[in-house]
Amino acid sequence: MAAMHPDAGPTPNPAFRPGRVPPPGGAEVYHFHRGLPGYAATPVRSLPAVAAELGLGEVALKDESDRFGLPAFKILGTSWAVERVLRRRPDTHTLVAASAGNHGRAVARCAADRGLSCRIYLPAGASAERAAAIVAEGARVVQGGTYDGAAETAHRYADRAGHALVADFAPSGEPDSPAWVVDGYSTLFRELAEQLDDPPDLLVVPIGVGALAAAAVRWAVHESRPTRVVGVEPATAACLTCSLRVGRPVTVPTPGTTMSGLDCATPSPVAWPTLRDGLAGTLTVTDAEVTVAMSDLAGWGMRIGDCGAATLAGLRRLVSDPDCARLRTALDVDVRTRVVCLGTEGPTDPVAYRRLIGTAVTSSSGG
Repeated sequence: MAAMHPDAGPTPNPAFRPGRVPPPGGAEVYHFHRGLPGYAATPVRSLPAVAAELGLGEVALKDESDRFGLPAFKILGTSWAVERVLRRRPDTHTLVAASAGNHGRAVARCAADRGLSCRIYLPAGASAERAAAIVAEGARVVQGGTYDGAAETAHRYADRAGHALVADFAPSGEPDSPAWVVDGYSTLFRELAEQLDDPPDLLVVPIGVGALAAAAVRWAVHESRPTRVVGVEPATAACLTCSLRVGRPVTVPTPGTTMSGLDCATPSPVAWPTLRDGLAGTLTVTDAEVTVAMSDLAGWGMRIGDCGAATLAGLRRLVSDPDCARLRTALDVDVRTRVVCLGTEGPTDPVAYRRLIGTAVTSSSGG
């Protein structure tokens, strides 16, 4: 269902009911990740220039550009989902997933670590560099169509002996691996709680299908009050913003964005109830706004990709854009507000990253 223009504008959640939000992944998940070879908590980096620019109390970024040697947070959810899949189905010999890039690479890495085969479905728009990175992990890549189409195909292909779907989004609503992925992301927030002296007032999270945001909301509601979570989407793929506005999941057209990991048309059926009840609001950002944020982060010594930089771009829009006044009021943003942005990835397509950063530098210098 293509219900409306995808950029529905900044939206305070009209159905905010945090008392209905389920709890986050338990301590078992955290212990599992801490026991894996190469585990290290990712850093929280202070952004004093952004706090000064926006007149906020504090701004920091949780830097997920190096997680178990991969340039994104995704392996937290994937590794736990694979663990649960293999406990239930120890005869599995092939892992199957659909992805825009980061999730697929994480599944491929987990498969290689466990001596399994792997098949990853990518949409036609996924970059050659992201596809090559998945192949380098040992997976077979099948590319074509849309992200939703890739998810449907992966779901069908996995329905055979010895194969298992490891999905962060399943259009049929298949409940197990997407739910385990959300649980796996809880480690990120347990780390954050240990790294901060006090809970943040506001947590800014990028929205694709919504799995990471669901983990953030569950943590905020049950373990980090009074933290509120706000989601940031591409202006051309605002499926959650539109869904919250009408009160049910909708599918929107996705003409394309540089934020390839957020170029999603439909919210996850597993994540939707949590986001409907516990996300404080959403807003959208443009590719140009995100490119500026990436360039600024690079100038401060942080190599953060498009999807990770979207949260900084979103925070800037939240504080500075008159269209966000209702959302600012709902979130009670003022000079005391302490904010954490999730920088969810490094440059997962280094070629595109260098091109965009060069463009931003040239533009800002007047060249």
